[in-house]
Amino acid sequence: MWKQVFDYAKDFLLLSRETQENKSDIKEQKTEIREIRAEVKQLRSDFNNLVLLVQQLSFDIQKVSDREQSEREKMALQLSYEMLKFERRLPQGKDSEK
Repeated sequence: MWKQVFDYAKDFLLLSRETQENKSDIKEQKTEIREIRAEVKQLRSDFNNLVLLVQQLSFDIQKVSDREQSEREKMALQLSYEMLKFERRLPQGKDSEK
């Protein structure tokens, strides 16, 4: 009978200790989860900022591309204009007098 009481007491103490360890582990896990959530929140914020930056860069690249195309068109028109001016300065050939 004393052996049985001793076994129950031993089991009780063992379960009490394990319960305390489990409570401690749960507390540590909760702290870790809070830290991970904070890190995830920061990563989301960083990612959103990165998305905005990429959108801005895309817009800037498109703007530069449009400006360059406009400059090319302007240069083509200027070249055409200069060629027309140059053609007017040339004396008319013999074939055009006939």
